Amino acid sequence: MTGVAVHLKGLRRSFGPTHALDNLDLAIEPGEFIALLGPSGCGKTTALRVLAGLEDADSGEVLVGGKDVSSLPANRRDMGMVFQAYSLFPHLTALANVSFGLSLRGRTKSLTRAREMLELVGIGQFADRYPHQLSGGQQQRVALARALAIEPSVLLLDEPLSALDAKVRVQLRDEIKRIQTEVGTTTLFVTHDQEEALAVADRVGVMRAGKLEQLAAPADIYLTPATPFVAEFVGLSNRLPGTVVGNEVEVLGTRLPMLSPASSPSVTALIRPESVQVTADPEGSGRVLTTSFLGAISKVTVSVGDELVVAQVATDRLASLAPGTPVRVTLQPNPVALA
Repeated sequence: MTGVAVHLKGLRRSFGPTHALDNLDLAIEPGEFIALLGPSGCGKTTALRVLAGLEDADSGEVLVGGKDVSSLPANRRDMGMVFQAYSLFPHLTALANVSFGLSLRGRTKSLTRAREMLELVGIGQFADRYPHQLSGGQQQRVALARALAIEPSVLLLDEPLSALDAKVRVQLRDEIKRIQTEVGTTTLFVTHDQEEALAVADRVGVMRAGKLEQLAAPADIYLTPATPFVAEFVGLSNRLPGTVVGNEVEVLGTRLPMLSPASSPSVTALIRPESVQVTADPEGSGRVLTTSFLGAISKVTVSVGDELVVAQVATDRLASLAPGTPVRVTLQPNPVALA
């Protein structure tokens, strides 16, 4: 199976005074895996529903493989969908659920194809079980197999993992990426989970108020955010006062490169916790307030004058950074966004 190009072109969609989509442009390459990320109400699900044909845009075009499908109903757009709710038929086995759509399309050997898809998503041994006999993660795998069975030109995933517990969510997230890479279907994945988006997508689109703030590779979204909104939404950031000196900004005594020009000499710099280095030092100007164990990496909150600074440190260093410990705080010279 080969993917097709998708282009959402100048899409607008309003609900009363609220602009869910505000002249949205999004181009997806054939076989590409795009994740749309953003807060509730940013328009990401509306964009997916317009692409699927479940929602009509007020204006704009939906192009799939270069063809305008804006006027086609959902059942004629050749797209597979996986929702947050599994939406399986309770009276049908996993195998029958997957083969159902194939039978409607008059496909021969639909059971053979359905079995292949269940094997692809890793639950071939559960083909004869009913939904109530499957765990949430297994049911979502059935839903994914059903969507892939019809060999859609585009696969749409609408927060399919949000109802699952953390461990299962990570396992299925990795499986979805493996399957998408293997099958090669053009995929649009909508999520509010930053880790999910960064882990699976070829490119991540961060949305705000119906517009794309940035569309880039996961590393670029995180390391070189295009706007303060992206910098603050994706990952954690300290907000620290800074002073512009030439083409740099001085924060806590360290000069850092800026991702964008400053509009005034006094600015607020957004510093990632992993860019903060904390070292026990009797002469240090900071003092540890709290520590939080998070596994291999832990969080340390330090007061430096009137500022609170959060750092990430290796957990094996926590013993030397107990609350009350005087510390020296330094910053790595990474480019920073300005709020």
